[in-house]
This record gives sequence, C-alpha cells and structure tokens, in this order.
Amino acid sequence: MDLQDQLKNLFPDHIPEEPEITSEEDNTLWMQDEPLICKYEKRKGKPITIIEGYTGADSDFKVLAKEIKKLLSVGGSFKNEQIIIQGDYRDKIMTFLKQKGFKVKRVGG
Repeated sequence: MDLQDQLKNLFPDHIPEEPEITSEEDNTLWMQDEPLICKYEKRKGKPITIIEGYTGADSDFKVLAKEIKKLLSVGGSFKNEQIIIQGDYRDKIMTFLKQKGFKVKRVGG
C-alpha cells in the first residue's frame, strides 16, 4: 500500500488537485542587443568574475545572478548593476549565458 492509498483511506472525501505546471524563468528575461561584459579581477588577492552591461530590469538581472550562482555552486552578489561571482568562472558563465541567448564579450586576461 503506497502513500496515495493511505491518504485516500484517511481522507475519503478529499479530491486531489492537479499540480500546476509553471513555466521556467528562462523566457521572462529581457534579451538585449549589446553584449554582456564578463571580466576578471582580483580584489584583496582573491579572484572574482564580474558581469555587467545588462540594460533590462534589475529584478531580471537578480534572477540571472541567482541562476549563475546556483549553477556554479559558488557565492556572489548583485551590486551597482553588476553580478559579482567568487572565483574565475568566465568560461562556464559565458557558455551558460550564450545558451540563454545573450551575447557575451570577454574582457581581461
């Protein structure tokens, strides 16, 4: 007897609702003509990757920052219209952004 059968025995009058199918956030991001700039810096001796140049809404850019941090399993922040990622992940970030449909320009060493 699985969990669904047990629940039906406990609550015979309950009609289960169909789960809502929600679309991914991929299609809601605003695409722009100018490329995003992906650059590498060192701050206090630690490497960071900075993504800037997004001309859409800040909320969309924050969603993109969260997706990148989740993809790479690293820390980061969103400040002054820039995404700051801990570590040098330019190649992985650039391929991720290209898959999303963004144009990306690599800047720095």
